[in-house]
Amino acid sequence: MKPRHSSFAHAALLCVVCTGMAQAASILFVGNSFLYAANSAVRVYRPESVVDLNGGGVGGVPALFATFAHESGLDYSVSLETAPGVGLDYHWEKRRAALDRAWDEVVLSGYSTLDRDHPGDAAMLTDYAGRLATMLHCRNPSVVVHLNSTWTRADQTYLATGHWYGRPVTAMAMDVRAGNDAAAAASAYVRDVIPVGEAWSRAFATGVADPNPYDGVAFGQLDLWSWDQYHASTAGYYLEALVIFGAVTGRDPLLLGARERAGYDLGLSEPQVHALEQVAHDELVAQAAMSPPKKSLVTKADACDQPASR
Repeated sequence: MKPRHSSFAHAALLCVVCTGMAQAASILFVGNSFLYAANSAVRVYRPESVVDLNGGGVGGVPALFATFAHESGLDYSVSLETAPGVGLDYHWEKRRAALDRAWDEVVLSGYSTLDRDHPGDAAMLTDYAGRLATMLHCRNPSVVVHLNSTWTRADQTYLATGHWYGRPVTAMAMDVRAGNDAAAAASAYVRDVIPVGEAWSRAFATGVADPNPYDGVAFGQLDLWSWDQYHASTAGYYLEALVIFGAVTGRDPLLLGARERAGYDLGLSEPQVHALEQVAHDELVAQAAMSPPKKSLVTKADACDQPASR
């Protein structure tokens, strides 16, 4: 299938790096198993290409990002700080000292349901995303902080025990996006929200991926979930990484090509890689068309004079 390029693709998504970098830009990924790629070979993919601040030898989605960046001629120093089953409150309470550095870019990924105890409630995400973004801004006023809005969980949608049971497969992703939007709007130091969950929904709508793993996976379609119908499969994490890469760097994921290295290493076919790149491209194009311009980050002189905790 011929790539559907647009003026957006030719100009690059956001043109964040169009002027080049004199030295490696630092990027930090903060989150949980949805970033370190639980239940997938992505978890141990090229761990030498990133710095795991927890010393666990994780590659994960950050290693995919590092690979895409290298293939695109971009110079990034990639780090991650992740822990299983946690929200941003954990990173603030337990790992704040490791994160309190002058980073150029930071991707923050909250708990999959927004709040473990209160699914769909964005209050905790809003609180701790704001705290972390302010801390990061105080270390480097030019830091660009992104929130990562993740995917619908099949177990939360198709099982009677799920919070989104009986609703369309896109519903959870849209609620998670709304929660991340609220958190971004509440902080002066969060730049934008990365639409990973919506890219998954687009993959379902376009037939690239099967929307219901509980009734079997249709021939020729990808299963974006892992065996637990909660975490992602290799293909699911690959799509996540493509969307994050495009959103952060401004590069069109389609330009990586069907023979992209990480996809090959992880056993994805060339048609599958191209299809996932196309989904990422199309979702980022759609987001750029309907979203307001990225907000300018303001400087509040008094914000950095506040105590580290509230």
